[in-house]
Amino acid sequence: MAWSGVKRRVFISYFNRDKDEVEKFINYYGESLGIFTWYAVGINDNDIINSTNTDYIMNIIRKDYLKDSTVTIVMMGSCTHSRRFIDWEIKSSLRQGDYTPNGLMGIVLPSQNNSALLPPRFELNWNSSNNNAYARYYRYPYTADELGVWIDDAYFARSSRNHLINNPQEMMRYSSVCKVHGVTH
Repeated sequence: MAWSGVKRRVFISYFNRDKDEVEKFINYYGESLGIFTWYAVGINDNDIINSTNTDYIMNIIRKDYLKDSTVTIVMMGSCTHSRRFIDWEIKSSLRQGDYTPNGLMGIVLPSQNNSALLPPRFELNWNSSNNNAYARYYRYPYTADELGVWIDDAYFARSSRNHLINNPQEMMRYSSVCKVHGVTH
């Protein structure tokens, strides 16, 4: 299967400790090669959502960052699985009803040697065979075409696999202990 060549609007979800690797990914695949148009929270200092109000934060994520995106890529680092904001971004991405959900995929950052623990809500939507599940999970891409194919797959899942979405109402109230480092960041 070849990449369609269509530049999709992608929301990048990541833990801020992985910012350097995420910026390299965005700069190379998003900016230099033009595979996607990107949106993210926290890349620029002025887009941090400074609030403790959960409803307000979820509304801002939906309205300002996810509204125009069609695919969410979760960049998997060593502690991504333990972060509440990652859970909230995935939850917003999977919303249904008045919205078409975003396609959902995960990419393991290079520092993780092709393996990372998955955020619980992502894991509810994935299985190891990448079959009969809404989300897909990949190692870091080797080529632009490869990444484009993955993004296309997530985009088309919005209509072809949306019946497989598992998006419980409960949200992580706090970040949990990172299972790799044994601390809450």
